Amino acid sequence: CRIEPLNMASSDRTVLQFSSSSSSSQSFSAKVHPLVIFNICDCYVRRPDQADRVIGTLLGSVLPDGTVDIRNSYAVPHNESIEQVALDIEYHHNMLVSHQKVNPKEIIVGWYSTGLGVTGGSALIHEFYSREVQNPIHLTVDTGFTNGGGTIKAYVSNNLSLGERQIAAQFQEIPLDLRMVEAERIGFDMLKATAVDKIPSDLEGMEASMQHLLVLIDDIYKYVDDVVEGRVAPDNKIGRFISDAVGSLPKVSPRVFDKLVNDSLQDHLLLLYLSSITRTQLSLAEKLNTAAQIL
Repeated sequence: CRIEPLNMASSDRTVLQFSSSSSSSQSFSAKVHPLVIFNICDCYVRRPDQADRVIGTLLGSVLPDGTVDIRNSYAVPHNESIEQVALDIEYHHNMLVSHQKVNPKEIIVGWYSTGLGVTGGSALIHEFYSREVQNPIHLTVDTGFTNGGGTIKAYVSNNLSLGERQIAAQFQEIPLDLRMVEAERIGFDMLKATAVDKIPSDLEGMEASMQHLLVLIDDIYKYVDDVVEGRVAPDNKIGRFISDAVGSLPKVSPRVFDKLVNDSLQDHLLLLYLSSITRTQLSLAEKLNTAAQIL
């Protein structure tokens, strides 16, 4: 592979990092699918022994409201030192062509790196992706659990100039929405944990989902009570969300609802039992076939 150095030493560029609380404008936002996070973590586990972090390209689209939707990613080989950063640009372009053959609507929306926050080399890499796409997103995933968990943040960058001279790269954190279904959330919560005793079963996952749902319902009850009592100013947008959620619930009696849940649970347990019997039967057939060939 051909590694091409970027045209500026990292020590020549000052990097400024600002949190989302210091932003004067929150109009720019992004949302990321959990598959991207899992893919980044997998690339980090498979990284070369001498590599401190991995970087890669983010693919997705820009929604009509301006939100950047990050749906896919791939790692890009690179070498990084105090003096310079080098990327395999040819590999990056070949991977982009291969991905767009499968998903032609996905375009480059930015790049990612593992670690907490931005570094001096981040400015150089971001400058390269700025030539690939306008206003690229920089996604950081803390795979080292620096703060006791996997921190995920998104940034955009602006160059600070004095006359014609660029003196610093300003990375501003933007709102990041990590949307996922409940099964993906359970897996993501396990991924964020520093130690896991065992993978939860389907019933344990369902129990965790119900507990999370009860917490959300309690929060809604508290908010509605606070609005009614005048402790919190009413928000029409939140009220419409609550109204839509309540209106989408089917009107069934508790007895019928319990029957539906129990029937569904029994069907699920039956499928698990049948799949276990099938695996056992296939294993026995394979062992008998092996024994017959030996005899």
